[in-house]
Amino acid sequence: QEQFVESGGGLVQPGGSLTLSCAASGFAVPYYDMSWLRQVPGKEREWVASIAGRETRTLYADSVKGRFTISRDNTKNMVYLQMTDLKPEDTAVYFCNAGWRSGAFSAWGQGTQVTVSS
Repeated sequence: QEQFVESGGGLVQPGGSLTLSCAASGFAVPYYDMSWLRQVPGKEREWVASIAGRETRTLYADSVKGRFTISRDNTKNMVYLQMTDLKPEDTAVYFCNAGWRSGAFSAWGQGTQVTVSS
C-alpha cells in the first residue's frame, strides 16, 4: 500500500523560507519520478515540481521556478522541497506523490500546511 507522509509546513512571513519533507513507502520509491503538488481550499490540486527517479532531472511550475528546489534521498525514500522567497500566493496544503507532473497513485497523505503571511 503506497503511503506518503508530508511534514515541515508552518507559518512564515513573506520572503521567508521553509523546507518540506515527504516520507514515501509501499512501492519502489527510487525507481519512481516524484512530485510535489499543492491545493488551496475550493481549487484543483496544482502541480509544483517533479524530480526523476534515478537521475537529477527536475521540472518546476513557472510560478515557483527559481524559488523552489526539489530533491530526493533514495537511500531514505525521502523527497524534499526547499522553498525560498515565499509569497502569500504560495499558501496551500502541500502534498507529495509519485509521478511526473502529477500524482500517479490514488493514495494521498494528509499534506502539510504552508501559510505565508505577515
